Amino acid sequence: MNSKLAPIDVKSTPDLYRLAGMYGVQTSYFDMDHRRKTAPADSLLAALRALGAPLNSIADVPSALHERKKAIRVLEPVMVAWNGRLEVEICLPEGLAGVACPGRLQMESGETIDLVFSTDDLPFQKVIDVDGERYIRSKMAVRRRLPPGYHRLSAEITGRIYETLIISAPTEAYSPRGRDRLWGAFLPLYAIKKGDDWGGGDYSCLGRLADYVAGLGGKVVATLPLLPVFLDRPFEPSPYAPVSRLLWNEFYVDITKSPEMDSWSPARDMVTAASKEINRLRDTPLVDYRAVMALKRRVIEELYRGLILAGGSRLDELRSFVESHPCVAEYAAFRATLEKRGETWSRWPQRQRDGKLAGGDFDEHTRDYYLYAQWLADEQVKGVSDRALKKGLKIYFDLPLGVHPGGFDVWHQRGIFSLDASTGAPPDAVFTNGQDWGFPPLHPEKVREQGYRYVIDYLRHHFQHAGMLRLDHVMGLHRLFWIPRGIDASEGVYVRYRADELYAILSLESHRHRSAIVGEDLGIVPSYVRPTMSRHGLRRMYVLRYELADTETGTVRPIPARAVASLNTHDMPPFTAFWEEDDIREKKGLGLLDEAGARRESRDNRSVKRALSQFLRKTGYLKGGAAEVRDVLKACLAYLSASRAGVVLVNLEDLWLETRSQNMPGTGDRYPSWRRKARYSLDEISGMPEVAAVLREIDGRRKGKGG
Repeated sequence: MNSKLAPIDVKSTPDLYRLAGMYGVQTSYFDMDHRRKTAPADSLLAALRALGAPLNSIADVPSALHERKKAIRVLEPVMVAWNGRLEVEICLPEGLAGVACPGRLQMESGETIDLVFSTDDLPFQKVIDVDGERYIRSKMAVRRRLPPGYHRLSAEITGRIYETLIISAPTEAYSPRGRDRLWGAFLPLYAIKKGDDWGGGDYSCLGRLADYVAGLGGKVVATLPLLPVFLDRPFEPSPYAPVSRLLWNEFYVDITKSPEMDSWSPARDMVTAASKEINRLRDTPLVDYRAVMALKRRVIEELYRGLILAGGSRLDELRSFVESHPCVAEYAAFRATLEKRGETWSRWPQRQRDGKLAGGDFDEHTRDYYLYAQWLADEQVKGVSDRALKKGLKIYFDLPLGVHPGGFDVWHQRGIFSLDASTGAPPDAVFTNGQDWGFPPLHPEKVREQGYRYVIDYLRHHFQHAGMLRLDHVMGLHRLFWIPRGIDASEGVYVRYRADELYAILSLESHRHRSAIVGEDLGIVPSYVRPTMSRHGLRRMYVLRYELADTETGTVRPIPARAVASLNTHDMPPFTAFWEEDDIREKKGLGLLDEAGARRESRDNRSVKRALSQFLRKTGYLKGGAAEVRDVLKACLAYLSASRAGVVLVNLEDLWLETRSQNMPGTGDRYPSWRRKARYSLDEISGMPEVAAVLREIDGRRKGKGG
């Protein structure tokens, strides 16, 4: 996308800056080189339009500013009561001085507290003048401490009722008591092989991996997001572009674990007839999502037919599940309509675009497939979670930052998304033109006016089974980089969110589900983010190669106790590829680096490796002269394991010196991101003594037994 607007001299239009500030749009930010970058005026205008400001050109800014000033809120739509202490902020016309305005605070439990608002009783804070009308903005402390929960506050003023949501939450998110020096293992679920899979990992694979890790003393198993994605038309297998953050991925259903498989012979016969195809898909080095999903779907549809014909208690359970999960029924109808029309929802007729689907809009058989598949997925995710819990092991779930623009969530909740912008990142050393991730951002005010219902729902969906939850791009709690329609990614702007309200929801929901929260805080992180994370009890990520404070002296930043420490992430090459520079050669071959860029990256790489080796030798974890990559890998893991980090997370692929990445950002179809299977099956991994030895050493160090 290229901006075609003529340059505008922002200095001559100070009202534009004021208007941007009132909408939460930052007029500048610090780039990766810590230089201030001023947002182009046309980018500000486009972002303001995407936020709903009434303007088409720079000439409309004064009137839009006037309209914004007139939009006085008596009560904000959301307020936070940290640890139950509530200060009600209210804005009343000055003419109501001395007038008693009745109010009521209704607790989540149903209990009510009557309140009275009057400008005479409230401490003076600020006088606001709009077109000669004066308003007094004040605060009133509620003396009674509120219990944790979502409460409703209402006030009656001149015959009109105003309401706000009160989030009463602990200051800090949930964290288990005591010292929790845990360790765990990571593998993408699609990549896991278990010998009898159908060409891609499934929920049973996750359970088997949990058993293996628990058997060696581990307490955490981590994987990539398990949310539904488009695997036909459109086709987007990335776990970070889900159709929804409210449901589970049908692709990972283990067909053989469906109770209907035991009782319905036609389905078993279908599997037997497909054995040759299953074996072929199992033997491919890459996951063939379309073929695997098509095969699974045929069998799931047959299993559902068997369930309908058999009737009985299982059918009653399915109906009960659908009744208690209305979102599932709406999702199934959406997917069925999408398949029937063969085009994304933005091209549907107006009624269907607006979320009003009727029976004739979709094939009922297709809808029923999605209902049944979601039920099976829900049963199997719960089964894995319960199995892990019995072993004292936490499943570490991953929550993506956004959702596919053509997906269910945006269609179903489109009033809270800004469809005239997408989310991305400003230019950096790798992506010099910035990044456009393609999914629409949540509108910071409309989601507040909704009472964050969507946010609460997708958090609860994950927390119900997550012992730990990783928040992708935790900086998004504070601000997101918006790329308005018609603007280049390099010219995007940051839009602020109400971080205190989002942290309050996270804290409250994490306590209710007894789940810890990890914030992905890598990359360009504003200075205020990590202190805020710490204040609210979120764990941060610590990736060793990014934590070199000085490459000349080999100084490494200390590992915080509230950290998940690792050698890499899913967006980075495996350790061996980094150490041997296989990733640089691969990026050069793919055209991501030219000759000069490859030399520069290799030079930086050598500097990091030299500093890291110096640090490991200085601290006694690496001994001798020249070291093999396996020796350096074990030394790095030993250092992390002996640290005070709350969790050490090991990428299992590192332990057999894998050199191929699971994801290579920015390559598109040139690299098989999200498709590569692990080199070894779970049975083979379980039989590898060198892998078990490293994990047992990690377990010993985590338990303070040395190496």
